[in-house]
Amino acid sequence: MTIDSVTTAVYTVPTDGPEADGTLSWNATDLVLATVRSGSVRGLGWTYGAPAAADVVAGELAPLLTGRDALDVPAAHDAMARAVRNTGRPGLVAGAISAVDLALWDLKARLLNLPLVQLLGACRAEVPVYGSGGFTTYDDERLDAQLRGWAEESGIPRVKIKIGERWGRAEERDRHRVARARRAVGPSVELYADANGAYGAKQAVRVARHLDDHGVTWFEEPVSSDDLPGLALVRAAVAMDVTAGEYGYTLPYFGRMLAAGSVDCLQADITRCGGPTVWLRAAAVAEAHGLDLSAHCAPHAHAHVAAAVPNFRHAEWFHDHVRVERLLFDGTLDPSGGAVRPGADGAPGHGLTLRPDRAEAYRVR
Repeated sequence: MTIDSVTTAVYTVPTDGPEADGTLSWNATDLVLATVRSGSVRGLGWTYGAPAAADVVAGELAPLLTGRDALDVPAAHDAMARAVRNTGRPGLVAGAISAVDLALWDLKARLLNLPLVQLLGACRAEVPVYGSGGFTTYDDERLDAQLRGWAEESGIPRVKIKIGERWGRAEERDRHRVARARRAVGPSVELYADANGAYGAKQAVRVARHLDDHGVTWFEEPVSSDDLPGLALVRAAVAMDVTAGEYGYTLPYFGRMLAAGSVDCLQADITRCGGPTVWLRAAAVAEAHGLDLSAHCAPHAHAHVAAAVPNFRHAEWFHDHVRVERLLFDGTLDPSGGAVRPGADGAPGHGLTLRPDRAEAYRVR
């Protein structure tokens, strides 16, 4: 069972309206797909990021992997990590490795005709999710409709909105939107807020008083995730859980974040940190510090791996990525009731297959 080829494709899917958070705006989402083949069996992996990640896969990773044993995923991952020493691991390259690593795990499970969660070993049958979107570009009516759709129609008992608009320079609107979100979902639904690093530490503490008044229990990236002392300061001063980690591209990053006492719950993104291989290690680092791990974005990439982790809290059912994954893939999951059930249908691997009839219209390379 050797790796015969590693190929890539890039898809660009426009958003369904203008979108922004506290520090960035966008109108399309890029998905870089890696396909690893052994005989007639194919494994799929992907990352969200710059299309140039496909060049890293094709130019640096594919030649390294061709001919290797398809079942020895840790060895393949180690080879990729060592090979990019001079290229620079964090960022674009980490995304490329993540896509290939996910494809390798998917391939291995398919070769063994097992759901990925069964290959890894399950801790739970269900993976809790939270609805995520609430972009700063939404007006009140659209914000209400999205939040109620998750809470009332899908039965998801936790939702998140973006705050920190214009790098924290619109505090009054931030406060208005948090209050509006609470009214939309009522008192029984957990409400989360994500500032995407828009605030300074003292500003974040001031804003947190308003969040606390409206029962917000999750304050994501109140300051930049690179400001570990600032995160720790906010964490010590506020009532809700402070969380970060979505920009962790290597395992030592997570170690430094936890050693600094910066978060109450660690986040990690399987499409950035190095795929399932590193994501599972990050979960172990968090467990060693007595903390939970939460999955950032890309819900279908996380589902099977999340079900194998004992200290897992929840996965982000992110509006953009749910749209893209439902559009491009068959086998997507149903979050009704607030959880997904990976592997329940017995499909091998992570259970997703590309829909070329739909995907081709969005392929850019």
